[in-house]
Amino acid sequence: MPFGVGGGIRTIADIRAILGAGAEKVILNSVVFKDPEFIKRASDTFGSSTIVVCLDVKKDYFGRYHLVYKNGCIKYNCSIEEFVPKVAEFGAGEVIIQAIDRDGTYQGYDIKLLSLVSESIPIPVVALGGAGNYKDLTEVYYNSNVSAVAAGSVFIYHGVRRAVLINYPSKYEIQKLFKVSK
Repeated sequence: MPFGVGGGIRTIADIRAILGAGAEKVILNSVVFKDPEFIKRASDTFGSSTIVVCLDVKKDYFGRYHLVYKNGCIKYNCSIEEFVPKVAEFGAGEVIIQAIDRDGTYQGYDIKLLSLVSESIPIPVVALGGAGNYKDLTEVYYNSNVSAVAAGSVFIYHGVRRAVLINYPSKYEIQKLFKVSK
């Protein structure tokens, strides 16, 4: 199954090692805020389809969007409207927009944010952050022009107490799988 790896990527050598270990894509975040042209070097070296940029976005008290990094602690001094087109121009193959204010809240995706981004660049945009149910997945897909949706909590936590869903095979399934007699 194809997979992408992100976290701690700072050099072309890091990307080479991750791809050499079997990943199909790498996901860049903090490095692009320190050196946006790293996207171009990575894309020129490995191809744009390999390079994904994940942008964390946070709203301020007045509802304005800000790009942030380092777990949302550092605000980037460039507007999302200015930076997102640069990400595409530098050769990223796709962009993940993570609305960190919504992540884990089950309030649904920030469709306004995702529309703003997906309509401003010609590369695929992936929505992340806020899914509370399966309807949220279809709502953002049909109302924001994103290319894909990502979710975590909606698939893991269930019930009123948001318990972790764990499935165990029945005794019959275990017997069948391992050909164990009674």
